[in-house]
Amino acid sequence: MTNLQIQIEPMSMTVDISALMTLPQMSEEQFYEFCHRNPNLRIERNANGEVIVMPPAFSDTGNRNNKISYQLTRWAEENETGEVFDSSAGFTLPSGAMRSPDTAWIRLDRWNALTEAQKASFAPICPDFVVELRSASDSLKSLQAKMQEYIENGASLGLLIDRQNRKVYCYRADGSVAVLIQPESVSCDPELPGFTLQMAKIW
Repeated sequence: MTNLQIQIEPMSMTVDISALMTLPQMSEEQFYEFCHRNPNLRIERNANGEVIVMPPAFSDTGNRNNKISYQLTRWAEENETGEVFDSSAGFTLPSGAMRSPDTAWIRLDRWNALTEAQKASFAPICPDFVVELRSASDSLKSLQAKMQEYIENGASLGLLIDRQNRKVYCYRADGSVAVLIQPESVSCDPELPGFTLQMAKIW
């Protein structure tokens, strides 16, 4: 029996764990198979190898995530210096954790340095820019810890959007965290030159 620890967020669901039962520790291949067998779940893994299973995003949160991705994608197409990823994309951080930010952007030179095989899996790279949008079921403390993890693993800028309290936490590579209260917009300069996230439709 595997000693792997799996954290499941509160909600009734069916999880196929057959891919986990052959080895005492989950390999990269087993984790990939586990995710493949459970496509309707959001699955992450922390640096300790513990698997975190979350239910699909609530419809309202998914709608607002899409509005964030749309704004970022529109900027990225004009800027042409990077690629945008939605919440279904997973990335293997230098720490070994596999995370799926709600929205992410990676500089084109870094993305193109990966092999095609790496791109087709949970790419071994930390995005340069990440956004996490807090839903009603998310713990603010756990999201803050996740944002710090992104920064420690190489992200240049991270935005944690707390809709309940109308706050945006801006994490930067120098370790600073700015808290914006009910902003109309959030500038992502200089990390993403010219990109400003408009908040009206996200609130």
